[in-house]
Amino acid sequence: MLEIELKFRAGDWDRVRAVLAGWGARPLGTRAEEDHYFNAPDRDFATTGEALRVRRVGGEANFTYKGPRRAAATKTRLEIEVPLAPGGPPFEAARQMLTALGYRPVAVVTKRREAFAFARDGFDLTACLDELDGLGRFVEVEVVADESRADPAQAAVLAAAAALGLGTPEPRSYLRMLLEKRGDQAPPVRTTG
Repeated sequence: MLEIELKFRAGDWDRVRAVLAGWGARPLGTRAEEDHYFNAPDRDFATTGEALRVRRVGGEANFTYKGPRRAAATKTRLEIEVPLAPGGPPFEAARQMLTALGYRPVAVVTKRREAFAFARDGFDLTACLDELDGLGRFVEVEVVADESRADPAQAAVLAAAAALGLGTPEPRSYLRMLLEKRGDQAPPVRTTG
């Protein structure tokens, strides 16, 4: 499946919530997310545009692989997510397994996420209001779609973001912003596949 999204620096979350409520968006709740990113032993994900993380949300965790970005007006990339068994030990075991295989920890991105689900243009979209330690507040609009529906899904994300009045997209990932803030050398944002 493809993850198709746009991210924006947040201004007025109350206005965004009001527009979403007018669309009949369903609140999905607020949660803390902790993303542990790793780099591969055989290639540099910062160069290839890939990402591998273990995400912890409360007592749940999952592996996520994100492929290189494709040339598009949105941030579009292959996403593969594998849930881990509930509870703390699988999360710690996953991190230990990656390290034992030669994957190197890169950074931990923590955020508080308030999410809303809504339908638009034939797609089920999600809007996330994210507050990140040290980076500020953002709004993400995203959809997960099959390859065969990539173009109309991208159009739905673009239309929803425009209707929310979100402005100019932020092309960098939260990981890249965090690495740049702490002074790590990172190649330019990769926008083609």
